[in-house]
Amino acid sequence: MPAKGKHRRPKSYRVTRGFAVAGTGSAALALPLLGATGANAAAPAVQQLAPQGVKSAAPQAAEKAEKKAGAKTYSVVSGDSLSAIAEQLDLDGGWKRLYQDNRKVVGADPAHILPGMKLSLDGAKAKPAKAEKKAEPTEAKPAKAEADTADTAGGAVEAEPAAAADAFNAPVDDISISTAYRTAGGMWSSGYHTGTDFVVPSGTPVKAVGQGTVVSAGWSGSYGNEVVIQHADGHYSQYAHMTSLNVASGQTVSGGQQIGLSGSTGNSTGPHLHFEIRTGPSYGSDVDPVAYLRSHGVSL
Repeated sequence: MPAKGKHRRPKSYRVTRGFAVAGTGSAALALPLLGATGANAAAPAVQQLAPQGVKSAAPQAAEKAEKKAGAKTYSVVSGDSLSAIAEQLDLDGGWKRLYQDNRKVVGADPAHILPGMKLSLDGAKAKPAKAEKKAEPTEAKPAKAEADTADTAGGAVEAEPAAAADAFNAPVDDISISTAYRTAGGMWSSGYHTGTDFVVPSGTPVKAVGQGTVVSAGWSGSYGNEVVIQHADGHYSQYAHMTSLNVASGQTVSGGQQIGLSGSTGNSTGPHLHFEIRTGPSYGSDVDPVAYLRSHGVSL
């Protein structure tokens, strides 16, 4: 969508009749300001008598007018999604606002955006606060130093447990299970469902359940677009039928990081996320995914 905003020249401010007051010691002198035809002749005298550091309103107005730019745009590249763009650029209203502003360009399905599309970013906002927060030095003392001080004083202090380096979470925010693990049926080659299906609409952000390394990301036959991640405990998590992917093979991801958008690709009867936990990277090594997440503190 072409940008709507246009650059406008700053408005010229017409000088009417008034007075400028300049102070010299305790005395004050009122100088009449000329009309528009004599403004150039009067300007030097007023400038000499004006208090040091005082700025005219006209340059400030011009500066504001110059800063007022047109609507920003973003050019879609391969692998992009509305939710990823909105999160990366910290857009007001998230991907829903971005889709609403660009509905005529994107079309009826927000999950299908094509490289080369020009998206309006009217909802963009600056992020200085986050940058400043990252730069702030921490003043927290190491837990060991505090414990040593307590021992010297003769008191016993229990050290607080450190935060887990690999915190786990659910693969999607809205938890609604349609087909449970090990559900029997002839529609599956193994005779049973090898994962857990979460009912979510197309375009729902899919997140890595824990820290790990992406071992595969791409098309996988009946699974459609899938991602497989290896975790530190030797298990693998699999996410299938996605509309688009945000990660590549070999990439390291953290728990909760978005890896793609849900969909209905491959052998699927409707939009959902097929989620598996495996002891190996390939099909046939599945274990109960819900039980696995619960063992890592995730309640479904």
